[in-house]
Amino acid sequence: MGNAVFTHGAVRLELPMVRATAGNNGYDITKLLARTGETTYDIGFGSTAACKSAITFIDGEAGVLRYRGYPIEQLAEKASFMEVAYLVLYGELPNAEQLDYFNCAINGYHLIDERLKEMFRSAPRRSHPMPLLAAAINSLSTFVYTNPLIDPTDLDGATHRLMGAVPTLAAYGYKNSIGQPMLYPLDSESYVENFIRMSFGVPSRPYPFDEEIIKALDVLLILHADHEQNCSTSTVRLVGSSGANVYVSVAAGVNALSGPLHGGANQAVLEMLAHIKRDGGGVNRFVEKVKQREAKLMGFGHRIYKNYDPRAAIVKQHADAILRHRTGHDELLDIALTLEDTALNDPYFQERKLYPNVDFYTGLIYQAMGFPVDMFTVLFAIGRLPGWIAHWREQAADPTMKIGRPRQIYVGQAKRDFVPLDQR
Repeated sequence: MGNAVFTHGAVRLELPMVRATAGNNGYDITKLLARTGETTYDIGFGSTAACKSAITFIDGEAGVLRYRGYPIEQLAEKASFMEVAYLVLYGELPNAEQLDYFNCAINGYHLIDERLKEMFRSAPRRSHPMPLLAAAINSLSTFVYTNPLIDPTDLDGATHRLMGAVPTLAAYGYKNSIGQPMLYPLDSESYVENFIRMSFGVPSRPYPFDEEIIKALDVLLILHADHEQNCSTSTVRLVGSSGANVYVSVAAGVNALSGPLHGGANQAVLEMLAHIKRDGGGVNRFVEKVKQREAKLMGFGHRIYKNYDPRAAIVKQHADAILRHRTGHDELLDIALTLEDTALNDPYFQERKLYPNVDFYTGLIYQAMGFPVDMFTVLFAIGRLPGWIAHWREQAADPTMKIGRPRQIYVGQAKRDFVPLDQR
């Protein structure tokens, strides 16, 4: 395969092929508008590549997800979230010395400025933690006096500051919503431990860590670390293409993630399982309702994956380990397992390539950990943070970068003349 040719009347335009190391190639249509006066039309950008990236590879048909070439299954089993964050950000797995420095640099930013902390006290008590997190990240940029895009020497500092501060900001948003005092981070605790203790701990007693929960949350963060050009990542890139700093670009990504079509699917799964339990009709009755389009099956299917989401298989293992020992959650897990088995063996769902995605089990785990549904997308954001920063950095380092400016096809009124007010 080589270049493609586009013809438009008398114009013959050669479209150079942009080759991929894995997955689909692309055709460069940069000169299409200038040469033909026309554009392409692609709602939702489903067939449009807006950039070249070396961070994440997805093969949706085969159910493959790799960060920097490493299969997600190997990373989830053998690596920590901090190792994966380093990999996503810098392109290689760290050695012991690099990982130690990375951890120390980030730990130094868990403690935020007291004035930024006061922002949470002025927010309404029942503020949703997600927009509060976006507001806090925006505010974080005001405590920094350099723009990393203009001053590259601060790029690692900005990376470490965001990675360190965001879990603290997320925990403080949660504490604000339940009216509990905010705890300071501890240098002696790991990245995940600090976040869990600041979320659930209180000043009056030591926090009893559950190693099973720490490991499960670490794995869930790994699974969410990046996922190619999704809505929130594309938002970070688009905002960053204007020259906006990494802080406000990431805050824009948080806002994009807050939408129910992006980050809120695991809450919908939890609500669906609870409905099946309350209804009393069982899984088979619910599945028949889905097939009759009287109910919606949540947590199945994915815009990219047309096979079993590789992240879902990993999450399923941790769901079983955690939920079996927590009264009330095991029943919802049984419903989820039965629903998955029923759907996977039903020709109706097989023909439509509807397989469980990562959201199918994550809500169950988050709830069993003690997080309310309002925090589910916040947890997603903490995991996705290294991916957002990595994409911002990758784009900023690209000498071919241009400000993002999608085209449109105008379908409004043709030219018409103004009518004075007294004649309308």
